[in-house]
Amino acid sequence: MKKDPLIIVVSAPSGSGKTTLTERILEKMDGIRRSVSYTTRQPRDGEKDAQDYVFISEKDFKEKADNGEFLEWEENFGNFYGTPLDQFRTAMEEGVDVILSIDVKGGKTVKEKFPESVSVFIIPPSVKELEERLRNRNTDREEQVAMRLEESKREMAAADRYDYLIVNEDLDKASEELMTIIEKERESRNRA
Repeated sequence: MKKDPLIIVVSAPSGSGKTTLTERILEKMDGIRRSVSYTTRQPRDGEKDAQDYVFISEKDFKEKADNGEFLEWEENFGNFYGTPLDQFRTAMEEGVDVILSIDVKGGKTVKEKFPESVSVFIIPPSVKELEERLRNRNTDREEQVAMRLEESKREMAAADRYDYLIVNEDLDKASEELMTIIEKERESRNRA
């Protein structure tokens, strides 16, 4: 009998490590796939198209959104981000767990559509640490860092709506915590 796959939503303020944690999970766990989001933003150094994100024009993104091709989509800091419905459906049909690395608004949308989804919120050890991480990325101008910090404070206020909270002070420890959560959820659904 085919098992119902887990939908794992990982949200965090920008710079908290959700992408890195998600990558760790994919490296260490079987039976799980990441949904590769679409975005209109420019690739950062080292990012690969269709691996980190699918980078498309705003015109193409809006066309996909108008055609209902996204499970959820949002505009953040002048760029659009969306979770493609086709990737999601394929994973569900194959019985593979799906991990979504998305913002708080997207996480809320997924939880509303799929109440059985497992939501995990990642926070940095402090706002000061978050600010340092954002500055060290060297991808944003000063005013963008300030905007991201303000948005991060709003997002952290939503952490109590998530099923689990992980403080990402140590990457190894945080990834172990996330793996433990996934294993626990698999077991609780008789899917170990």
